[in-house]
Amino acid sequence: MIPDVSEALSWLEKHPEALTGIGRGIERETLRVQPDGHLSQQGHPGTLGSALTHEWIITDFAESLLEFVTPVDRDVSHLLAFLRDIHRHVSRELGEERLWPFSMPCIIPDPENITLAQYGTSNIGRMKTVYREGLKHRYGSLMQVISGLHYNFSLPEAFWKAKSGQQNAAPGKDEVSDGYLQLIRNYYRFGWIIPYLFGASPAICESFLPQGGGDLPLEDNGKGTLWLPYATSLRLSDLGYTNKSQSALGITFNSLEEYVAALKKAIKTPSGQYAKLGVKDSEGRRIQLNTNVLQIENELYAPIRPKRVIRSGEAPSEALKRGGIEYIEVRSLDVNPFTPIGINDEQVRFLDMFLIWCALADAPDMSADELQCTRGNWNRVVMEGRKPGLTLRSGCGEFVYPLKEAARDLFDGLERIAKVLDSTGQGDHYQQVCRNLLRSVEDPEQTYSARILKDMQQQGLAGAGITLAEHYHQMLVSEPLEVLTDEQFRRQAEASVLAQKSIEAGDTLSFEDYLAGREG
Repeated sequence: MIPDVSEALSWLEKHPEALTGIGRGIERETLRVQPDGHLSQQGHPGTLGSALTHEWIITDFAESLLEFVTPVDRDVSHLLAFLRDIHRHVSRELGEERLWPFSMPCIIPDPENITLAQYGTSNIGRMKTVYREGLKHRYGSLMQVISGLHYNFSLPEAFWKAKSGQQNAAPGKDEVSDGYLQLIRNYYRFGWIIPYLFGASPAICESFLPQGGGDLPLEDNGKGTLWLPYATSLRLSDLGYTNKSQSALGITFNSLEEYVAALKKAIKTPSGQYAKLGVKDSEGRRIQLNTNVLQIENELYAPIRPKRVIRSGEAPSEALKRGGIEYIEVRSLDVNPFTPIGINDEQVRFLDMFLIWCALADAPDMSADELQCTRGNWNRVVMEGRKPGLTLRSGCGEFVYPLKEAARDLFDGLERIAKVLDSTGQGDHYQQVCRNLLRSVEDPEQTYSARILKDMQQQGLAGAGITLAEHYHQMLVSEPLEVLTDEQFRRQAEASVLAQKSIEAGDTLSFEDYLAGREG
């Protein structure tokens, strides 16, 4: 059931200034592909600079998996223009290659041909590649080249001041952290609305089908594409970017101390399964950083994470312990195939409203068991979210309720938040987003997944991807830059190369001693 947030909304309506200065950032992943849709076999383009130290253009798991990172921005239009400029610049540097427009990759005949991201000869660069080697051996390369989009979000200090009633003093880090943890707990309970509205991976290529195919009633169009008729985001399902083995970690979000302690425990807990792989292969080459449940903290798969900007050499949990939660990272967004940059204004504004709602609604503590139960609702939505009459479960209880009814109740609150946000700016942008997306609640055929599935059924996933990739490439290379310049991109690329060389020249420890020091 959707909680009653009327009292909190009334408070917000009296304090609209509390929402002035929301911080946002985007990280968009995308594969480089050949014109025929096959994964690029080329290394990271040298003209883009160093993937280790570039501020805006890096790589994720593979050399071919680009990641575009925006700085923190407090203006939605400027944020999206910045991201689009990165896409414009990179597209001009790719030659015959294109940017894949879907979360799910397609034409990868042999996963062994996926080249892990390379970061040079420095200890930190080598560590990053060995970490990815570990991911490859633990989970497989195919899973790791699934692309997503991360949305970083922070509420302004004015919000926390007004919420605490202490206008003349900065809110304490514990108070802010508790507020973000409240947001996270509500996200786990009600965040299924995001794959319902924006899930855009209802189909997969045959290469992603597990051995034997399992018991899923996948449909086939004879073009190498398989789908579930009501699926929204197979990327978030067991066919996609998940890790069942981490469900036993018991990590909860009731207090920052508990979360940090559980995370630290996970990176120190040995795994019998990963111990069988060994740390090195028969030739003495490292194939994982260690044999613990998590090699490093970032290996924890989660739809949302509490974050703080880290200092050099600092682990994420240490940063959180030092300064508290600074922002949250939403990780459950599929790449939006209806825009060349993977996300649009509508999604950004919806996420603003929904995350504010999550910060306002009461959020009782959640046990590890309830956290697992919330996963049941997410699974139903990602596998059959558009199914007529679909019901969700309240926590671990027996009470069930229709998804459509819950979504309507949620939008009642979002519409009030939209009015507050619009009152602090110009126009009715947020209210318009509510009106548009409410149509998807009433008619599932308006959702992203339903719309893209039609193209995938007609052309096949590969055909639809190739067509869109070429269309977006031509669009991007023809557009002028808006907020960045060619000179800024050139200087950033040069500076990143120099920064990598400086790091490599400064190493004094052997790689093994470096790893031992980090673990010690």
